[in-house]
Amino acid sequence: MKKLLRTYFRLILVTAVLIIAASTSPARALTTVTGLVTDSLTGELMPFISIHLVGSDLGVITSENGTFTISTDKPFTALSASAVGYHKKVVPIKQGTHNTVEIRLATSTVTLSEVLVRPGKEKYVKKGNPAVAFAERLIAARDKHNPKDQDFYSFQKYEKMSFGFNDFKNEVENKNKLLKKFDFLFEYMDTSEITGKRILPLSTQEKVSWEFFRRSPSGHREMVTGMKHAGLDESLDKESIKRFLDDVFREIDIYGNDVTFMQNRFVSPLSHIGTNFYRYYLDTLNVDGVRCIDLTFLPYNVQSFGFLGHVYVADGDSTLFIRKVKLGVPRSINLNYVEHVYIEQDYVRAIDGSRLKTRDDMTVEFRIIRGTQGFYARRQTIYKDHSFAEPAREYLALFDRSGEVHVQNDAMYMPEEYWSDNRPAGLKNDETTMRRMLARLRQSKLFYWGEKIIVSLVTGYIKTNPKNSKFDFGPMNTTLSGNKLEGFRMRIGGMTTANLNPNLFSQFYVAYGFRDKKFKYMGQLEYSFNKKKYHNNEFPIHSIRAMHRYDVDKLGQHYLYTNPDNVFLTLKRQADNKMTYLRRSELEYRLETKSGWSFALGFTHDIHEASKYIGFTDGNGVAHKRYTEAGFTASIRFAPGEKFYQTRSYRIPINLDAPIITLTHTYVPKGFLGSTFEVNKTELGIQKRFWFSAFGYTDILLKAGKVWSQSAFPDLMLPNANLSYTIQPESYSLMSAMEFINDQYLSWDITYWANGTILNRIPLIKYLKLREVFSFRGLYGSLRKKNNPEYNPELYAFPEGAICMPMGNKPYMEIGVGLDNIFTFLRVDYIWRLTYRDTPGVNRSGVRIQLHFTF
Repeated sequence: MKKLLRTYFRLILVTAVLIIAASTSPARALTTVTGLVTDSLTGELMPFISIHLVGSDLGVITSENGTFTISTDKPFTALSASAVGYHKKVVPIKQGTHNTVEIRLATSTVTLSEVLVRPGKEKYVKKGNPAVAFAERLIAARDKHNPKDQDFYSFQKYEKMSFGFNDFKNEVENKNKLLKKFDFLFEYMDTSEITGKRILPLSTQEKVSWEFFRRSPSGHREMVTGMKHAGLDESLDKESIKRFLDDVFREIDIYGNDVTFMQNRFVSPLSHIGTNFYRYYLDTLNVDGVRCIDLTFLPYNVQSFGFLGHVYVADGDSTLFIRKVKLGVPRSINLNYVEHVYIEQDYVRAIDGSRLKTRDDMTVEFRIIRGTQGFYARRQTIYKDHSFAEPAREYLALFDRSGEVHVQNDAMYMPEEYWSDNRPAGLKNDETTMRRMLARLRQSKLFYWGEKIIVSLVTGYIKTNPKNSKFDFGPMNTTLSGNKLEGFRMRIGGMTTANLNPNLFSQFYVAYGFRDKKFKYMGQLEYSFNKKKYHNNEFPIHSIRAMHRYDVDKLGQHYLYTNPDNVFLTLKRQADNKMTYLRRSELEYRLETKSGWSFALGFTHDIHEASKYIGFTDGNGVAHKRYTEAGFTASIRFAPGEKFYQTRSYRIPINLDAPIITLTHTYVPKGFLGSTFEVNKTELGIQKRFWFSAFGYTDILLKAGKVWSQSAFPDLMLPNANLSYTIQPESYSLMSAMEFINDQYLSWDITYWANGTILNRIPLIKYLKLREVFSFRGLYGSLRKKNNPEYNPELYAFPEGAICMPMGNKPYMEIGVGLDNIFTFLRVDYIWRLTYRDTPGVNRSGVRIQLHFTF
């Protein structure tokens, strides 16, 4: 999982340690049933059997070991167990206590359409199986009722996201002494209407919007008319968190081959490969008073990314219209942190036969570390006012605007009357209660300072005022670091916020190296044409920026998603001394659009200064202390549908499903404002993720570049060499810094994440939930004569301390084989260098690690 997952859920986990909440008010009597289901004749344990509490809508499915546990304080009459090929059995339960039961099911014969079905414990057979035949008919008819086939389709959507502690003990059961400091939290404890477990809400979000679909030309737009949010995460970047949660908890659409869920691809039960991935069974039962055929399904391999669940079709309906869907996941699935999933969808038929979704209810139960407090997340979505008419003019005009999602200016400020009118009946409003709870929590110094520390660790910045900070210190991960040139390095810096001025932002840092005894610094002033909510890098950017910086320049070591002086990159596998000093003045205009296009145009004046490790000596043996360059850079970037988590300095991808195309050109005229050399350079990059359903995905990055001019070696194509022991994107793990110098190149970076495709099938190993990773990176380039100092004495010679080898007729290549998901957060690769292995001083192979948080 990604860095954001750690940020968000570790936030809640640490907060749990600080407050460990439960309830002061007396709770209703809790009934707990733990049991197992067996075959009455063979005594074998029976997995994936439906368990229901009679008289309620609660139920579970037995695990692959035939066991189950269900807790509730709701009233019910008895417990029932049912399975295809067995008689239903009803067991009395004593309410208000803990019950342990063993249910023995007796074999029966089920007849459906005059076809005999005996799934039971017999060997599953596809050929001649009426359940498989019925599933094939559903798959063939899945596209017949799609409302998006109409010229226009619209509806209003209400969505509520809730997060909190799950299965929380009451004040009698909980023995933690720390709770005495927060005993008032018991007043805010609730009961989940889905699972019956006690919960303590920590965050809630509500949204009301209209969605519009157009068939030709194809388009989708959403107009958000109301939004509100309250909870422990309100001090973080709410928009980034929302983008992440929307991606993790995407609406489930089984009408396709793949279902995107928890940032993974699951095989849909209606997929074209469904009958080869799932086992299907048939039954009949009443659903909302209608007799329905129940198609039950579960994966052949319960470790793979597949669902278990039910699809309900009215008995005798020749159109095979699906009325209801229930989904869960096997307990043994190779899915991190997720304990249980409850998904239920309801559909009604339009006059023309189109399926209209009316309700989508998803509850996910998490546990980050076994034995610790669990969490829950619930997304409730209600759809109404479906229409196939052409939208009103103001909504039709949305299709002429860029971006799919548009938010009304007053959406965040709608009065309570608006929410009363638009919130569906039966749904509670937790916002007011939660704000009261947070206000009481923050009266405690323990919680108050604990929250501030967590927010500072997550954002990397320390606020100077907890409520209305106009200046924040940071980023904190750059405070201490070190390298060969500077030795021990200390840095302090910060940035202004929108609380000082929503359009004008400044940023600075000062650093000092104790070995080179030099101060480094940076100062920046940026004017944003868009008003910002907190910091200058919020999407979309439309600004003009002026910056001046004096610092070290690490040649061939430009990391993408972290600062170059990040303390966690201090440990190196080789001497980190390929550095010069760079004095840069820059003026840049930048524009981003919601359609995915972004443009930048900048002017840069650079003074490159020699260091004791990297000098500038021409072919006549004359050493130059510095040289100057002044020129222009233009870039175009296209990333439609890109999703990212926005930090103050970087954008961390939430997923890489969207293609990313980048084109950059730099031009420095020789002699312009003292420029020593001409620089005329173009680079192109293309990036895309390709999914293979539940069998993993491949990330592919292709780049190419060419220097058209005769330029000094720092302006040639220096591939990124990763000298740390961590895995860094778009860099080479076994290459030395400045090992290769080219003026034209083609590179590739291919990584296949197999998601346990092989290891999930190996006995015993599969229970470790490991996942395979295979990588292949390469670079092919050349250095033409006009940029080789051996043939041009006016150019600076390659530094003596670096290899600086022109590439031969073969590319540089390295491959890696790794295990991901070790302890759910660690990736370990062993990497081999395939070419140029005999170059003195290079690493031929090695182990590299990465913290990789993923579901």
